[in-house]
Amino acid sequence: MPMGQEKAKKSGFRPVRRLGVLALVTYAVWLGACATLETRLVYPRDQTGPVTRDSLIPPDVEQVWIDTDAGEQVEAWFVASKSVRPMPAVVFFHGNAELIDHNYPMAEEYRLRGFSTLLVEYRGYGRSGGTPSQKAIVADSIKFVDWLKQKEGVDPARIFLHGRSLGTGVAAQVAAARPPAALILESPFTSVASFATRMGVPGFLLRNQYRTDKVLPGIECPILILHSRGDEIVAFSHGEKLKALVPKARLVELTGGHNDPLAEQEAYWKSIEELLRPLQ
Repeated sequence: MPMGQEKAKKSGFRPVRRLGVLALVTYAVWLGACATLETRLVYPRDQTGPVTRDSLIPPDVEQVWIDTDAGEQVEAWFVASKSVRPMPAVVFFHGNAELIDHNYPMAEEYRLRGFSTLLVEYRGYGRSGGTPSQKAIVADSIKFVDWLKQKEGVDPARIFLHGRSLGTGVAAQVAAARPPAALILESPFTSVASFATRMGVPGFLLRNQYRTDKVLPGIECPILILHSRGDEIVAFSHGEKLKALVPKARLVELTGGHNDPLAEQEAYWKSIEELLRPLQ
């Protein structure tokens, strides 16, 4: 090849190489931004509204505090059933933009059905100290379950878990460590990693993966999945995939959006009552 043509060929490759380098740098910056924003995206605490230690707490709530390894305190609310003791109990894990304060009505509904309720808060949420992460939240939640098992008047053999949205990821991880009498997953996702992949971020890079799809097949208790086909945030297909992973689980289809009050639908409480009837 003549020297002039060779030089022209090499010079023609330079823009391509520059574009390739630019693409790699842009992608690296994107990954770095996602890593920086991960905690804020998974745990949007700024959307929950302010509460303080002086905020109004219902009179029938027993505040429960645990100390973390980091020297912080994390809160939970225990609402006792008025049924004959020892009582069955539910541990409830809320969504990522909620607080236990918002979920007191769930405790009231469960109390009407003869169950005590422990509403678990997450680190960095509400009155709880620290910074949220999967490792920290799951560790705290296991401590709360252990506390509930020792609670006077609670039957440790009849404790079940109920998670909503982000709380389904917490509930599944806790259930793998502390097998419950039953597990309820409301508007669940297969994993946070599945959302990251769609954004071009490899799931293994996440610190908060919540791989429900990995732990659910090993959980042997009765499982109820509540999901709306109209869920615009966590697609109904997530619930279907989890059901396929655990054929014995029951999938109940509801209606409405992700943040709509699904508990107002008749099928919601009917399916829960059918699941929990053996525990009453």
